[in-house]
Amino acid sequence: MSLGDWIRTTLEERLAPTALSVVDESHQHAGHSGWREGGETHFRLDVVSAAFEGKSRVERHRMVNALLDDAFKRGLHALALRARTPGEAG
Repeated sequence: MSLGDWIRTTLEERLAPTALSVVDESHQHAGHSGWREGGETHFRLDVVSAAFEGKSRVERHRMVNALLDDAFKRGLHALALRARTPGEAG
């Protein structure tokens, strides 16, 4: 399973998002710190989940980072994250 697929599956199982976008942007970081041949080092996520209700932006990011701890151990270097509630997503 690719790292992107693992991220998607993990977030779907743990956050039950109403919307989820997982985009590998590694190609945009070629030659930068943390980049490696083959990609899967830099991802952009947009997660909409009721699990974020009542949580600050920092708390939401900490939740997602904690869920993806194994991804960082597998080589994920950077994560651009947008974490919203269904009401914020409109």
